[in-house]
Amino acid sequence: MKMEDMVIISVDDHITEPGTVFDNQLSGEAYATAPKLKVRENGVNYWEYQGKQLQNVALNSVTGRVREEYGMEPTNLNQLRQGCYDVDARIGDMDVNGIAAALNFPSFAGISGGLFIDAPDKAQSIVHMRAYNDWHIDEWCGKYPGRFIPLGVLPLWDMQETAKEVRRLADKGCFAITMSENPAIAGMPSVHSDYWEPLWKAVSDCGTAICLHIGTGNVSPHCSMESPIEANITTMPMAVAFGAADWMNLAALHRYPDMKICLSESGIGWIPYLLERADYTHDQHHVWTHSNQYYGDMKPSEVFKRHFSSCFIDDAYGLKNIELIGEDSICYEVDYPHSDAPWPNAPEILWKSAQFLTDSQIDKVTHLNAMRLYNFPMFDHIAKEELTVGALRAKAKAAGVDTTLISTGGAKPLADGEKPRPVTSGDIIGMFMKHAEPA
Repeated sequence: MKMEDMVIISVDDHITEPGTVFDNQLSGEAYATAPKLKVRENGVNYWEYQGKQLQNVALNSVTGRVREEYGMEPTNLNQLRQGCYDVDARIGDMDVNGIAAALNFPSFAGISGGLFIDAPDKAQSIVHMRAYNDWHIDEWCGKYPGRFIPLGVLPLWDMQETAKEVRRLADKGCFAITMSENPAIAGMPSVHSDYWEPLWKAVSDCGTAICLHIGTGNVSPHCSMESPIEANITTMPMAVAFGAADWMNLAALHRYPDMKICLSESGIGWIPYLLERADYTHDQHHVWTHSNQYYGDMKPSEVFKRHFSSCFIDDAYGLKNIELIGEDSICYEVDYPHSDAPWPNAPEILWKSAQFLTDSQIDKVTHLNAMRLYNFPMFDHIAKEELTVGALRAKAKAAGVDTTLISTGGAKPLADGEKPRPVTSGDIIGMFMKHAEPA
């Protein structure tokens, strides 16, 4: 296989939603009370919903910018690559990056739907959440069949409505939902509570995958406000191990042996040690911890390989150890348009790591596992030969997709004699606090 022959699906990308999300979905009072994209006098975009203001661009949407300007800029949609918020332009950005299809997480709605979950008026929230799902499936994904894996958010404050929404989404061809890896952090019942039983049953009945995105529950800690921010960025994927270990102990996995748990933006290099440690811990401690009620006759590593999948951006170490993780449980991600995204060079970076794999394993990791996990029959819509890296890049070249880097002069200039210093956790947290405050 050559790099140009790969067919690549990204199972973790993001949408910086346009202000038109609800325009075609709602009318009357429902539309009047829906989230609105507004602009402050200083030009900063923000969303307003049920008395809450939310600014959500910044590091969420820096793909295509010069790296020197990464930070809390940009703050307005017109400072972004158009592909961040416009589905037609997104297809061009996928083509030039050799990406056949992508699963897109929300931004202003919260990666796990937190905007609607936290809103006080639940009657309004459920109307607007369903409308958001319909926009995502019908207008974003639906405009280019075969290019997007649909993903739904759920009204997790009401399990009857949650189960109903899972089934409604499945009827619309959406077999992926997102939720917090640790809802207890937000004051909801833990995943070990009977509260969640209707959700487990619904996703199992429908063959729907549960996506647990990094940062939705257990976050990588900032060691101190003086710590260089790269320390926090480096450890972010490893923070997923806390949630993975918790969910591996989920008793429901034995009642529902086909339930699918997808760790999103997770990396894979940490998995072999977690599984080794989990098996040792279980063997050493199960007599007094009574953990057989979670694992039965299986080892924790066997539970993981039966139920869990993970994804990576650049993880040669993980692929070198693919036999310890499981070739059927690894997918690829780009993370467009976040700051880690290797756009427009994803195939080149992936190909370096793929040298450790057989052609069969490359096919699984790049697209076959994703198609199976998310019940996504991509080739029913578009022929495989039209979705290779080479074919997509040829299409982008013919369309004139421009990859020129964006600069708005957002990098802070140094004063005479001033030396640059590492950006710290305190700097970044301060930026978030500043931009979260109304201006």
